Amino acid sequence: MPHFPDFQDITLEDRTILSPLLWAYQPESSELSFTNLFCWRAHYRFRWSIYQDWLLVIGEVEGRPFGLPPIGPGGRAPIVRLLLERLAQEKGSQPFLWRVDGRCAEELRGAHGLAIEEDRDQFDYLYRTSDLVELPGKPYHGQKNHINRLRAEHAFHSRPLEESIIPPCLEMVDAWCALRRCEDDLGLFDEWEAVRQALTHFYQLDCSGLAIEVEGKVEAFSLGELLNAQTAVIHFEKANPAIRGLYPLINQQFAALHWAETSFINREQDLGEEGLRAAKLSYHPVRLAPKYQVRTA
Repeated sequence: MPHFPDFQDITLEDRTILSPLLWAYQPESSELSFTNLFCWRAHYRFRWSIYQDWLLVIGEVEGRPFGLPPIGPGGRAPIVRLLLERLAQEKGSQPFLWRVDGRCAEELRGAHGLAIEEDRDQFDYLYRTSDLVELPGKPYHGQKNHINRLRAEHAFHSRPLEESIIPPCLEMVDAWCALRRCEDDLGLFDEWEAVRQALTHFYQLDCSGLAIEVEGKVEAFSLGELLNAQTAVIHFEKANPAIRGLYPLINQQFAALHWAETSFINREQDLGEEGLRAAKLSYHPVRLAPKYQVRTA
């Protein structure tokens, strides 16, 4: 176990240490799960350490060092200052804390020497599970129409993600990547790798998943887990865009068949992408979970 100021890379074996620490925090932010940290570890160069009662995670984005909010009890302002000082040693550039959840941000407000800035592109979208299952009333008229059209035009079958389904899901992801020329887009290439990590290590990560077969072929899948006692988080969702209504269907089916006992579903952030933001807003989130950047003032 690494102790601050030393950090080590995240490995699958670290799940037995990190998952209980993250779960005890009962996070609202989608980043704060072991599955997320593990699957994106190469993209963000995630490393972790323990400082007293806190779990510390650092990474790199576009060549800039950053830290995630310290995970642990309150009173984190001194820990944040220590972490920013440690990050300043990484590459000599101005470090920052990224995707800081609202609970941590509230602790830091007014703390001497720290500047806090809202980061709208990173806000998570929270939905009532019952809304995604039932698609009630006029607000969801478009989604229901797409699903009904798919039902009328295709024979489909929803299946829990299991060992026999994982290979065709991997083939589907490879086809998705080839269609979008991932080799020419580092962001898409890293997303492809993150999805592959989630599928390849599906059982070790203890996630839940659903696949949809259309005319006997896997054409969509979704993968998620419990983020806290009331909320599930959907980490990855892929569907054949040529089959109209497949994205609304996998969204509704996964919520109905796996997460009906939860109160909320977190479908992560939109990263500032206009089309993705419109799609997420069209499902009428009950609220957005804010996130922040924190720097030395």
